[in-house]
Amino acid sequence: MSEAKLFYLKGKVQHYAWGGFTYIPEMLGLPITDKPCAEYWMGAHQSAPSQLEAASPLPLNEYIAARPAAVLGQKAAGRFGSLPYLFKILDVKDMLSIQVHPTKSEAEKGFARENAAGIPLNAPNRNYKDDNHKPEIMVALSEFWLLHGFLPEDKLKKVLQDVPELRSLAGIYEKEGYFGLYKTVMEMPQEDVNTLLRPLAERVLPAYQAGTLQKNDPAFWAARAIANDPEGMNRLDRGIFSIYFFNIVYVSPGEAVFQDAGIPHAYLEGQNAELMANSDNVLRGGLTPKHIDVEELLKHTRFEAVHPNILKGEAVHNGQERIYNTPAPDFVISTILLKTGETYAHTSTAPEIWIVQSGKGKASGSAELELSRGATVFAAYGEAYTITAAEELVVFKASIP
Repeated sequence: MSEAKLFYLKGKVQHYAWGGFTYIPEMLGLPITDKPCAEYWMGAHQSAPSQLEAASPLPLNEYIAARPAAVLGQKAAGRFGSLPYLFKILDVKDMLSIQVHPTKSEAEKGFARENAAGIPLNAPNRNYKDDNHKPEIMVALSEFWLLHGFLPEDKLKKVLQDVPELRSLAGIYEKEGYFGLYKTVMEMPQEDVNTLLRPLAERVLPAYQAGTLQKNDPAFWAARAIANDPEGMNRLDRGIFSIYFFNIVYVSPGEAVFQDAGIPHAYLEGQNAELMANSDNVLRGGLTPKHIDVEELLKHTRFEAVHPNILKGEAVHNGQERIYNTPAPDFVISTILLKTGETYAHTSTAPEIWIVQSGKGKASGSAELELSRGATVFAAYGEAYTITAAEELVVFKASIP
């Protein structure tokens, strides 16, 4: 094992309730079952490390821990100590929870606080699963919809005027801004949430069921949330307010969105490749049966206007690679796009994980690996390799900037 630096990697499929049933199994060549397949994790997170497919298979976190400098490179080993990113493929069939991720220093404090309180790591009421921040970038693999940050002031004022059921909140926003408005709806007694949202539900549901609402209209997603909620009208979800208060963003395949600490967001529909710091810390605020901690959410949310920035990526490597730069020091994602017969040559300056999105080809370096849709590969630091396309090839690559 000391010689080879290029391996197939076997990730972990996560069966969360919001996931689709076919996209990830079809990509990985797995049987389709009645279990939703929401995420495919590729990385070394302690809760679901990938397996290196070597002579003797080994969890990736153990392989790295045994020789960090050789696998990560001296610089990354000194700075991070382990693989600093977690790479995923997501298939979003139903909306995800409204969520915010903490900063690095707040994650360290929260993790220590919950450990001291004796809350088990796998407890459902646990907020902090580790001591890391979780900035993330997603690149759309299909048409993709998400909620991303608070609407700019003029747009939010217009919503509070135009949506009759929300007009009673306009005065609070005038006086107390984003924080006062959001704190009011997030701490509102459930009875009042029902009173406020029931007329809205009764108005938007028939239009949704008749198929007359567009996806850029918050009414579409509000109605879908209500229609899909087993509680229905009895206990309306306060996450519906966020659908009206946040930007609804549409992303075309190949475009990307970066979400930093404190930006409230929720994925609504579609498939993406997502790369994040190696963390599972999520503070939730609605549209989920999981643990919601409003106090903690309000503490870490950035209460400011967000103007969504859709990243198109930058062509490098003679146009063979498109790189999506972000301020995050932990990760960078790129796509390698090769026409039939083309070869991409590179020496890894950091540990890399690749997943083949489409096409066929071959990777050659310290090992020879056939590449086809769903093949997942780990390249350690310092691996000199080529990728040659037997037919038009698209590979997503995670690395460290």
